Amino acid sequence: MMKNTRENHEQWTVKEENELLKFLFERMADRSKKSVRAILARGQVFVNDQSTSQFNEILKPGDIVAIRLDAPNKKVSLRGVKILHEDADLIVIDKEAGLLSIATHNEKDRTAYHILSEYVKQAHPRNRIFVVHRLDRETSGVMVYAKNPKAQQILQNNWKRLVTERTYLALVEGRVTENGTITSFLSEDNTLKMRSSQNAKHGKKATTHYTVFKTSRKQTLLKVNLDTGRKNQIRIHMQELGHPIVGDKKYGATTHPFRRLGLHAHILAFTHPITHQPLHFQSPVPPIFMTQFK
Repeated sequence: MMKNTRENHEQWTVKEENELLKFLFERMADRSKKSVRAILARGQVFVNDQSTSQFNEILKPGDIVAIRLDAPNKKVSLRGVKILHEDADLIVIDKEAGLLSIATHNEKDRTAYHILSEYVKQAHPRNRIFVVHRLDRETSGVMVYAKNPKAQQILQNNWKRLVTERTYLALVEGRVTENGTITSFLSEDNTLKMRSSQNAKHGKKATTHYTVFKTSRKQTLLKVNLDTGRKNQIRIHMQELGHPIVGDKKYGATTHPFRRLGLHAHILAFTHPITHQPLHFQSPVPPIFMTQFK
């Protein structure tokens, strides 16, 4: 018996012993055998909730066989992007530094958005990706995209309520010895650079909390949490603190020990916009950050 539990999800209960590929050919007679083999090879066939690509696996009565076209394609290697989680509504990634979140006038294809769009279209040509939030090109770490407009709108409209933790790691110049909080009002000037002011009439309120994680004579690694998510918020607040982010020439850095910003989206935890399940994702500290403390 087949159950359509969600879009891109078909499921059957095995009635008699059978070989997996033969079973799939029988149940998916409306698809070509080449298409069925491709789904199996991508690891999008699940037996009792375990992904498998073993065509001759023997099925027993009572086994549950499911097709999940929204599951990560095990055969795909996405340059610059590591998939941490994927379901029918969301795709969570770990983005490398140097990769744009979305397209600009000068770059259309070398973006996380384009890479993921091409990826989901492999399951179905009409599949799409929807932007929820952004990371700067030279910032690495955890990001979430939506796979349908409903999930996108719920996340964007309820971001502050649904996001339970958003922690960054900031490698900054100089020695920071105390934890603290910075609050100011941010605005963007004609050169697209953010400006900070203590005057509420001169921008939108931004609050940044920082905790000392590791420190040396020349640099400090901070854990940073945001009450707000303004453009370049951490970068400008670290400059305001007197400890700009390593490599961030735009906001006052004088050192550039590696070819990227010393900023990493470390943890993103939020409530799923559709299933309401709590989700927690963590990207490890970039090894290059830790070389500064050896």
